[in-house]
Amino acid sequence: MDTAAKHSPGPPGAPAPAGAAPPAAYRNLVMATIGFALTFWAWNLIAPMSGDYKDRLGLSSFQQSFLVAVPVLVGSLGRIPVGALTDKYGAKLMFPLVSALTIVPVLLLVPAKNSYGAMIAVGFLLGLGGTTFAIGVPLVNSWFPPAKRGFALGVFGMGMGGVALSGYFTPRIAEHGDNLPFLVVAGALLVYALLAAVLVSDHPDRKVPTDTLVRRLGEAGRLRVTWELSALYAIGFGGIVAFGVYLPTYLKTWYAMSPTEAGTKAAGFALVTVVLRPVGGWLSDRIHPALVTSGALLVAALMAVVQAFEPPLNPVGTIALLAMAAGLGTASGSVFALVSQVTPQPKVGSVTGIVGAMGGLGGFVPPLVMGAIYSTKDSYAIGFMLLSDLALAGCVYAYARMRTLRRDG
Repeated sequence: MDTAAKHSPGPPGAPAPAGAAPPAAYRNLVMATIGFALTFWAWNLIAPMSGDYKDRLGLSSFQQSFLVAVPVLVGSLGRIPVGALTDKYGAKLMFPLVSALTIVPVLLLVPAKNSYGAMIAVGFLLGLGGTTFAIGVPLVNSWFPPAKRGFALGVFGMGMGGVALSGYFTPRIAEHGDNLPFLVVAGALLVYALLAAVLVSDHPDRKVPTDTLVRRLGEAGRLRVTWELSALYAIGFGGIVAFGVYLPTYLKTWYAMSPTEAGTKAAGFALVTVVLRPVGGWLSDRIHPALVTSGALLVAALMAVVQAFEPPLNPVGTIALLAMAAGLGTASGSVFALVSQVTPQPKVGSVTGIVGAMGGLGGFVPPLVMGAIYSTKDSYAIGFMLLSDLALAGCVYAYARMRTLRRDG
């Protein structure tokens, strides 16, 4: 087991008592969570404005879905190399670097807004903002003792609330100027990058891998648990991402909401997932995280069935969507509690990159499927039933197989 798992480290020469986390752990947790939230806001900048882009550029439902899904795809795949690079170079370098580089595509959204091809290209670059998840997990994991890792990683996971921030604030800021949201986010990223360069610190006992990037990714890929966790995370976090980027479109199309109202409702969905993620981690510190995952996915599966019958939004649809958000948020927190328990510290970044990538890819496919189904069937029911089937399969697998994993890894 890694050094951080044996005791809770403090500054060199002054370790914290066993089972406790030093002040530096909480400073890094706060900085990682803020950075995660800001880069996720940037990553999701296109989705809240997708209705406007659809009208301006004359896009079909599938073209609109593809536009919002491109950053998700690139951000997901990008977590694989970024996680491995974090193992090698540390979060102190990677957090400010990735945050600063994300400013470029955010600003490029301004000149690209009148061309679909240009928007796709910028969306590709914007995917960089979605990679910071693979930086924060190994950083937080290294600073906290095993008994507190589930909750700490859940708190870090609240940074995915950047999707909620984007859904709520982006269209409102845009009411004061089409380009203003991009300028605000770019400025926030610049300030954060400068602060992160000073305040983010790697664990003093961090083990730096000496082998190549390809070898480290290969070793992580050969672990069975990597792919088991990837499948569960693709359902839990993938569902969150899918709804984060597509829910405004769904609400506007099916329930005839305005872009601002749809963005507000979508932000409420995302907020529930954010709040429940640390709850999933906290529960996983107390009972086996596989049991938490199984129960949470069961709730999501049942609520997806309810929504498949296309109920009125008030109150049945709202209750179903919020309960689904609670299930998906809890599952996304509990799955990474499993990652922290069964992965050696030097490989956490590499495994996190792969698992995070699969989770993001789980968010890439549903918007495309939903858009394609609606274009051909004029209904979203099939899409919700597919989500229910996947969530139920994850529920059964987590209970039948994953609960046999040792809690101490």
